[in-house]
Amino acid sequence: MTAVSGHGPWPGDGAPLEAQLTVLGDLAAAPTGAVPVPFLVRLPGRGPGAQATGRTAALLTEMPVELGVHGWKLASHEGADLRRATALLAEDVEALAIAAAGYDGPLALSVTGPWTLAAELYLAHGDRVLADRGAVRELVESLSVGLAEHVASVRRQVPGAGVVVQVEEPLLSQVHAGVLPTFSGYSRLRAVAGPDLVDGLRPVLDAVRDAGARSVVHVGPAWVGVAPVVLSGADAVGLDLAPSLDAWNEPLWETVAKATERGVGLWAGLPPAQVSQCSGPGLGTLADLVSVPWRRIGLPVDALDDVTVLGAGHAARAGGGLPDGVAPGGVDAHRAALGNLGRVAAILAERAHD
Repeated sequence: MTAVSGHGPWPGDGAPLEAQLTVLGDLAAAPTGAVPVPFLVRLPGRGPGAQATGRTAALLTEMPVELGVHGWKLASHEGADLRRATALLAEDVEALAIAAAGYDGPLALSVTGPWTLAAELYLAHGDRVLADRGAVRELVESLSVGLAEHVASVRRQVPGAGVVVQVEEPLLSQVHAGVLPTFSGYSRLRAVAGPDLVDGLRPVLDAVRDAGARSVVHVGPAWVGVAPVVLSGADAVGLDLAPSLDAWNEPLWETVAKATERGVGLWAGLPPAQVSQCSGPGLGTLADLVSVPWRRIGLPVDALDDVTVLGAGHAARAGGGLPDGVAPGGVDAHRAALGNLGRVAAILAERAHD
């Protein structure tokens, strides 16, 4: 059956237990035909340590970080910034353990991927980590170890969980294209070749697999990132789909078809539903964003059962800023969006058996 999940960010600046209980409860109420995949909630409103880059940087082993003028950077020793980020992560995992007591089923964790992290972290004195090949290798090794420990920790807290690690790589295509600005902004960082992208992703995904978890790598709307993800051994690829059926993207769907034929799943990022005063949310239109091009490219309809839907990533990360990517709106808006996605998943599950 088609599944429904989320990336992790949730509005608010406190009460992680309440947020986690809300997500678990709402997903458990998903319609028949939709498989709920609850996720570890993150409240970025609590500050940089709870935002995407800081949360993942807190997982790095023997690679301390601190906040600088332009964001997170490598440091010589652990300081207050890192301790704060680590404490927030521990608080969230503890809230998950309480909220998911007795839970048995899939559970998603989100982390920033190695290439996006290398583009967002800065060296202690200088440019982005991405500018230093040796530093990138160390970051990949450090993240691999830290992520394996994180997965093990969550599995101890929620023994019945089948962990799925969502590796967020919204900057993968920009890293590959060599369009990210240097620290000064006067030039661009080197382009990273496809085989090197695979070499950076593979150790992280191997560590996830060795820890007993599955992996999905989200690349945003950029289909060019799919090939390295597939070659690196990911179990699934996450793609944000265009909000209009008129925007037929044949290269994107050809890569989806090739990935599916290799046994790699699809996590489809969908835009918010358009709401009509007469007919309510346009959930059928959202389902069409997946099923119509799916049929058009020639994929078997029953394979729609293997798709997972979630909201499109909102992290419009670019060279200068480090936006966290939380969708606008409060808790009610997020709950409504999650409920709509559950109904979209149920529609796709029905179409899989038409």
